[in-house]
Parts: sequence; C-alpha cells; structure tokens
Amino acid sequence: MNIFNVRVYGILINDNHEVLVSDEWIHDTRITKFCGGGLEWGEGTIDCLKREFKEEMKLPIEIIKHIYTTDFYVQSMFTPSHQIISIYYQVKPLAPIQVPIKKIPFDYDEEQLSTYATTGETAAFRFIPWANFSDLTVDLPIDKVVARMLKQ
Repeated sequence: MNIFNVRVYGILINDNHEVLVSDEWIHDTRITKFCGGGLEWGEGTIDCLKREFKEEMKLPIEIIKHIYTTDFYVQSMFTPSHQIISIYYQVKPLAPIQVPIKKIPFDYDEEQLSTYATTGETAAFRFIPWANFSDLTVDLPIDKVVARMLKQ
C-alpha cells in the first residue's frame, strides 16, 4: 500500500541573515534539514508547523508566507513505500529562542545523546550564515530545491 507522507517546514532567517536548520540523527542517519515535521491526522499545515516549532524548540512562530510545495516525486528515505510531499513556509519567531543554538553540525549535548539512546532520534539547532548557506548545506532532496530557490 502506498502512502503519502506530508511534511511541513519553516524557513526562519534571523536579523543577522542566518538560516535556521536542524541537525538530526535518526536511526543511524544524520541529516541537516529545515525545521518542521510530519502532518498529523486532523491537522492543517499551518497548525502542524506551529506545533512542530513549539514541540522541538519551545518557540511560538508566525507564518509569513507560503514558499514552496513539492512538485516532483520523492520516495521516503526511511519508509520506501511512502511518497513525501513537503510544504514550506517563511516563518518568524514570536519570542526569543530558548533552546541551545549550536555552532558546529551534529553537536549534541548529554540530554540530546540520552534522547537518542532512548528513542533512536535527536536534534540540535544552528544558524548558517546566509553567505555560507546553499543547497549543499541541507541534505533532503526537497530542501535542496528550496535552498536553491531562496538563494536566487
């Protein structure tokens, strides 16, 4: 059975012209991606993105505008029978960021390593300066498309 997996991501660019990314470790795979996650049953895309930012970063956000929705086939790297559809919005924070912001990719603290040991997943957040940001700084195929769009 084929299933659509809808993902919703937020593009947050701070006042220093840096792009927020999430360095995630998921079942032995490390990926750098935009912040966000999976749509839950009965949820709209904007509510999903607001929930994801609150869950992952304890950060309330405002949706500024729609950026992109997947327009090509992408097979899930974790569940091959799933097709990924991703929706991207530009967002802005409504409060200061409270979670640790790392400088080095995949720089996990003890709590994050403990979470990985328990669940097989963890994440750390960092900003990439605009001058250094490109499609090479994110790993997911759809994120690469969006990164190229943002840099144009």
